[in-house]
Amino acid sequence: MPKKTKPEPTVFIVFGGTGDLNARKITPALFNLYLDGWLPDEFAIIGTGRTEFTDEQFRKNLLGGVDQFSRKGKADKKIWQEFSSHIFYQVADVNNAKAYDKFADRIEQHKKDWEKDPCVVHYLAVAPRFFSVIAENVAKSKLADYLPTTRIVVEKPFGRDLESAKELNALLQSIFDESQIYRIDHYLGKETVQNILAFRFANAMFEPIWNRNYIDNVQISVSEQLGMEGRGSYYDTAGALRDMVQNHLFQLLCLVAMEPPVSYEADEVRNRRVDVVNALRRIRPEEIGEYAVRGQYGAGWIEGEKVESYHHEEDVPKDSSQNTYAALKLFVENWRWNGVPFYLRTGKRMNEKKSVITIQFKPVPHQSFPAQTAANWQPNRLIIEIYPCVGIRLEFQAKRPGPEMLLSPVDMQFNYDEFDAADTPEAYETLLLDIMEGDSTLFMRADQVEAAWRVLMPIVDAWDDTPATDFPNYESGSWGPAEADALIAKAGHSWASAPGID
Repeated sequence: MPKKTKPEPTVFIVFGGTGDLNARKITPALFNLYLDGWLPDEFAIIGTGRTEFTDEQFRKNLLGGVDQFSRKGKADKKIWQEFSSHIFYQVADVNNAKAYDKFADRIEQHKKDWEKDPCVVHYLAVAPRFFSVIAENVAKSKLADYLPTTRIVVEKPFGRDLESAKELNALLQSIFDESQIYRIDHYLGKETVQNILAFRFANAMFEPIWNRNYIDNVQISVSEQLGMEGRGSYYDTAGALRDMVQNHLFQLLCLVAMEPPVSYEADEVRNRRVDVVNALRRIRPEEIGEYAVRGQYGAGWIEGEKVESYHHEEDVPKDSSQNTYAALKLFVENWRWNGVPFYLRTGKRMNEKKSVITIQFKPVPHQSFPAQTAANWQPNRLIIEIYPCVGIRLEFQAKRPGPEMLLSPVDMQFNYDEFDAADTPEAYETLLLDIMEGDSTLFMRADQVEAAWRVLMPIVDAWDDTPATDFPNYESGSWGPAEADALIAKAGHSWASAPGID
């Protein structure tokens, strides 16, 4: 919903307050909201962890994260002092239910000081194994009793398979109402991702051709140059399919493929996203080779530097068969998209870090021009770049200047870089403000999470049960295994290589 006023007074409890996520994302986002005048006048941020810190030590540590990671640069000393006076630290063992009584006392004190029931946000910036115990202890300590104004925020991964996701959903829903549960995926907070809805449904010219009659295929690519960066022990239990496809890539697919919502109400938009996942063609175990490709990176070169294979990463078993690359061919079986392939790919240690959606249109039904006039002909494409360039590009054919009829591709583009980056909110800023305001539009609902796992489980099970015999099967610095090219070449397609938006 459009934002017109500041949120109500808020107590923000960050479980895992001494962790990397809080330092890099959460506190810088809250500070930027404060700078832009979006935080309420009355707010408190309570970080918690097992390490002993004073409030001042905790604030000093967080300042280092703000100075390093905030889009606005280093914090002004006076403004930081004003903001940080709202930050407190509470040492606590999340496994100990009695430790949560201290949070209840703090909330009660703020309630008295502010003379109003505050919105209470429980942010679980912790490893997934702690999600259940924190939720249960929040309930035992009656911290969920402020039902109308209480929220719980759960980071990905939300489960590691369908069964564990259902168990976690059941637990959370036994304590909280679904409207209070915010399953956060930062991709949905990115400006370009949100702009997909505006682009599609605020412009009369695109929606009439947004269907199987005009679109040949859709490609969603999220590639990363980095390897494990100290996450080897976690990643080897997840892999690319669980870590990226089930959440980030499926969210992008839903925004591209969803039907027009009747309104921008949260559940109406989320209903349309769930419809897409429910319409995905189910893949039978014997068909997995036709629809999915996995890979694992070997040694190679990235930007002139030699990098080691996945097997040489810290905390990764030398014989690991975990996928660091996944490519899928999916079909949305409804009237709009019947027969249109959606190609998804993601991987570690690839040629470059890039997130891009490419909608490729069908060729003209009749080519009027002689073959020699269109030597450089390319399909019409709509390219939505999410990272590193941020913008939307439309590629189409036009005549070259000169006396001859020669066709060449040209671009029409909208470039977010024309805006001051310091004025464009980070994804976490958008999402944290939505949480405080009780707007769940950009968050996953339980049924969408479970539907996504349901689609992927045949692949997850097959890959878990059958170790790969050809790993590593792509070099670091490449675009992935050759089998991924073959996957879409069978239908006469090739992976689009989208140039950066200038």
